[in-house]
Amino acid sequence: MTMFLRSRIATLGLSALVVPTGLFLSAASQVFAASVPETKVSKGAAVSVTRAKKTCFDDTEEITGGLVPKAEVLVRPDREGYLISKVLVEAGAKVNAGQALAQLANPEVQQGSGDPVSVQAPVAGLVGKASAVVGTMASARAEPLFQIIAGGELELSAQITTKNLSKLSAGLPAKIKVVGVGELPGGRVRFVSNTVDPATQLGEVHVSTGHDERLKPGMFARATINLGRRCDRAAIPQSALLYGEDGTVVQVVRDERVESRIVTTGLQSDGKVEILQGIVEGDMVVARAGAFLRDGDRVIPVVVEDADIWK
Repeated sequence: MTMFLRSRIATLGLSALVVPTGLFLSAASQVFAASVPETKVSKGAAVSVTRAKKTCFDDTEEITGGLVPKAEVLVRPDREGYLISKVLVEAGAKVNAGQALAQLANPEVQQGSGDPVSVQAPVAGLVGKASAVVGTMASARAEPLFQIIAGGELELSAQITTKNLSKLSAGLPAKIKVVGVGELPGGRVRFVSNTVDPATQLGEVHVSTGHDERLKPGMFARATINLGRRCDRAAIPQSALLYGEDGTVVQVVRDERVESRIVTTGLQSDGKVEILQGIVEGDMVVARAGAFLRDGDRVIPVVVEDADIWK
């Protein structure tokens, strides 16, 4: 550039000294820019992250089954060889202890004479089944004349696997939902079988429902049994989980770099998941994991509040 200007000055004389300043600076800047190598620094994309923190979870077990009598009393005649002359109650009737359910007559006595024999309810409750038929012979060796649900109380009976059976014990609280009725308060595990069916490998569990006139034997119900509360493990949002061939993966941000970890999950509730292995309290995890992030990717972590993720 200098040699070119000197040559033009020598040719044109002093008038060539009047060179537009802007033109000179523009040309000079182009030469300077060409001599400096271009550099580009990539800081990565902004990514929403949240810290893993200890959270309390209710450990629950869900079972399903049907409603059955909590206690059932079978009513049979005290005398043999008598005919059923009257049936005084039907299935579904409420009865008191000592109430007459049927009358029996001695077939050897002339009709209209002799005192009838009364079959009475031994307990108060609900008649679950009435098999007595007028004109048939009553016998203690035959089918019971009546089946009474003592106190009218029903309970949920369910068959569950041996693995889940081992978690349960009598006295655990439960929430019960009955189809057509809704949720019932005050449920509690009453009975857990000590044996299992060798063919099905299932064991029996009974959950008390309490007395409710809306309940009927055979209704379908579901119980959620509370096994306890755990608060010693870190939790992260469920949206942070990725599922692959190697298992469940969580993407962690360390020193503004993405790092993938295989984790073992536990209990889940309200959009949160308990992490048993792979993540500890304080780890910064990608709140909404996506396939577009890879190990080693540089990112700008943006911390978001739990309420924005877990609502």
